[in-house]
Amino acid sequence: MGFSNRVLGKKNVNGGPRIEAVAPALALAGGEVRIIGAGLRPQELHPPRVQFGELEGSVVVSSDAFLIARVPEGATSGPVVVATDGHVSNSYTVKVAVPIAENLHPVTNPALDAEHNIYATFSGSRGQKVPVAIFKIDTNYAVKPFVAEMMNPTSIAFDRAGQMYVSSRYDGAVYRVAPNGTMTTYAEGMGVATGIAFDREQNLYVGDRSGTVFKIARDQQVFVFATLEPSVSAYHLAFSPSGDLFVTGPTTSSFDSVYKIDPHGTVGTFYRGLGRPQGLAFDVAGNMYVAASLSGKRGIVKITPDAKANLEVAGQGLVGLAFAPGRSAVLATTHAVHHLAWNIAGLPLIPE
Repeated sequence: MGFSNRVLGKKNVNGGPRIEAVAPALALAGGEVRIIGAGLRPQELHPPRVQFGELEGSVVVSSDAFLIARVPEGATSGPVVVATDGHVSNSYTVKVAVPIAENLHPVTNPALDAEHNIYATFSGSRGQKVPVAIFKIDTNYAVKPFVAEMMNPTSIAFDRAGQMYVSSRYDGAVYRVAPNGTMTTYAEGMGVATGIAFDREQNLYVGDRSGTVFKIARDQQVFVFATLEPSVSAYHLAFSPSGDLFVTGPTTSSFDSVYKIDPHGTVGTFYRGLGRPQGLAFDVAGNMYVAASLSGKRGIVKITPDAKANLEVAGQGLVGLAFAPGRSAVLATTHAVHHLAWNIAGLPLIPE
């Protein structure tokens, strides 16, 4: 049965609700998922009930053919059903990300070291000095203070040797951070330094949100690599498996671009049409995943190598992600990080 027929109100022949699909079938609590099927609205004008396991989600929009429901706080991965007029639909599995650390303030992707510890920032407002700038979350999800003396930590990256580097949008510097949390200045004078990423040759790229992507060679010589439209918040950087650099930088537009920069510094538009795109990452197949809005729906958007986009994870407040071992991902919102079992093999964060 085509979607157009469902929109016209074709009823479930059995008289009860039936779920045919949930899109996206991955979400954070608070995210909105679209349930497609038949018989999803009661004959009376009462709203249907949507159960995420034992918890009821709020219904945002409903019709016979589809409804939009918000994932309730406390929901976990498991079956979703729709109940109407005493009838309960078949179940459909939705995976829900699990919070692993709260009371943080990431502004882009979290980062993982070679031992799979997770690092996330408490970035704060510009010029705000906070007691702990970077937190370390170990493999048991124990959260520990890691770096204290840094203003506005923004992006974290590791080189091939396992050395941590952190940008500060406060002073335009990149710091090298030792395993004990002490730091030294690696490079400075890069405007509003935000996103950072290493290429295969271990050059470090730094996004100055005022319009420049810098390249720092291993001898710490700094070059202008590319220029872009300024961003209102940050540049977010990631390398694809082919070695091209991809950059997002939210502007005041709701129809922003993802830029592709080749190894020679030539800038092109890879995809246009995202709302406030932020942190991004790649899987081993070359698909990009970016925290953004697509057609007004917020979450993690997948963009294939041929620039086809689809919302893969529903969730509000997302600012970035990092793929983790076990075909999973760590998702960052403006105040927390979450773990999601995703069954995707991510591109290693540390270039080989």
